[in-house]
Amino acid sequence: MLIDWFTVGAQALNFLILVWLMKRFLYKPILHAIDEREKRIVAELANADAKKAEAQKESNEFQHKNEEFDQQRAALLSKATDEAKAERQRLLDEARKAAVALSFKRQETLRNDAHNLNQAIRRKTQQEVFAIARKALMDLAATSLEERMSEVFTRRLREMDDTIKEGLADALKTASDPVLVRSAFDLPAEQRTAIQNAINETFSAEIHVRFETAPDLISGIELTTNGQKVAWSIADYLTSMEKGVDEILKEKDKPIAKDEPKPEEPKPETKS
Repeated sequence: MLIDWFTVGAQALNFLILVWLMKRFLYKPILHAIDEREKRIVAELANADAKKAEAQKESNEFQHKNEEFDQQRAALLSKATDEAKAERQRLLDEARKAAVALSFKRQETLRNDAHNLNQAIRRKTQQEVFAIARKALMDLAATSLEERMSEVFTRRLREMDDTIKEGLADALKTASDPVLVRSAFDLPAEQRTAIQNAINETFSAEIHVRFETAPDLISGIELTTNGQKVAWSIADYLTSMEKGVDEILKEKDKPIAKDEPKPEEPKPETKS
């Protein structure tokens, strides 16, 4: 069998031309389209990944914000709860303190009222007892008692200590009025003379004396001049006894007061 090399060459040439034409006008556009499509797909996938990453980021941020919000809410709720507990405890403490203070004040008021009542009863009892004693002494006073009273007073004048004597001497020098001698009863002339002589002897001078009767003096005599006074009376003994009774009652009142300062008793006024 003979080979027609011309035909083979022509067919090979035609094949090469066909391949070139297919590659030039068919394969390249298809490959280009495929490449473009692949690039578009890759770009879309990249865009999708970017959007997914962004969405994930936003989701994480949202979750983080939710967690922060939950934490803040829990912190605020805990703070509000603590403040409410503290305020409740403060109100309870204030109410307890107010109740204790009110109870103490009420007890103090009751104690003071009881103490004041006891004091009033005690003072009234003392006043009545000593008033009765004074009245009894006035009713029982007799002439012999008055004479004895004058003797005691003149002896007291002569036995005065130097300090009192000097004070009276200075008062006599500056006095413009006569020396005043007051007695519970009218003194007879003899007793007045004895008192006058005792005053003159005591101060070594002729002293002008004015005598007065003072019923408020309980069996006593007093001498006053320019603010200075020398006196003797049974009332002095009653006053001394009254002070002693006061001191005893005050000592008995101390445990009741529970170491608290007691109001001072009103002291009887003294004349100077």
